[in-house]
Amino acid sequence: MERIDDTGFGDIRVIQNRGSGYGVDAVLLAAFAAGETGAKGQTKGSAEPLRIADLGTGCGVAAFILHHKLGGAVMTGYDISPNSIERARKACTMNGLSADIGFVCTDIKNIDAPACFDAVITNPPYFRRTPDEPGAAKPDERYVARHETTADISDFAAAAAMMLRAGGHLYMVHRPDRLADIFSAMRAAGIEPKEMQLVVPRAEKAANILLIHGIKGAGSELRMLPQISVHTADGGYTDEILKYYERV
Repeated sequence: MERIDDTGFGDIRVIQNRGSGYGVDAVLLAAFAAGETGAKGQTKGSAEPLRIADLGTGCGVAAFILHHKLGGAVMTGYDISPNSIERARKACTMNGLSADIGFVCTDIKNIDAPACFDAVITNPPYFRRTPDEPGAAKPDERYVARHETTADISDFAAAAAMMLRAGGHLYMVHRPDRLADIFSAMRAAGIEPKEMQLVVPRAEKAANILLIHGIKGAGSELRMLPQISVHTADGGYTDEILKYYERV
């Protein structure tokens, strides 16, 4: 079963599975790539529209939100799930964005695209696949979205490097416990980590979300950005998060 949800970003709506939905990770990724969290983000500053790819796009929400924040860009979302891509395409038509945004159903490792993208954003599966884990033998759509069933961090980094122009930007949201894997994969692919930002569920808690910005072919120098807190002590969103959601 599907449901249609308003995102709160202009008139953008997304189509999702009932019982599941996008989280703050997607909103943080879009805000990070747009430069709202302090990173060197993408801006609409030239006559030519930005070309941006979204690897592991799911229902397309991060692509829709970033398109909104940038005031337009030519975007292509890629995902292995036919159901997710079908929902993303239907939402794209519903939102009147088919001229700017397209979606492709494919495994990350099978993407064949020229090195013409200004930026790649990605919210890849966070968890390694464990063969004896429940759901691993016959993975459903939710399991595939959360686990590295066919492609891992190295594959996502390699795909991004193949698609980016020289000096192009990679923006990733992931988990802090995979930081060593992420840095290793990015450097192996020729993408240098340039900015890192930790996200905590609330003050005094350990970080559970990681934002990474890298540049293809750049020199080595990593900048740490200020930490982001998601929730206040009473459980509501902080003013900073509400700003990224465009509710203040």
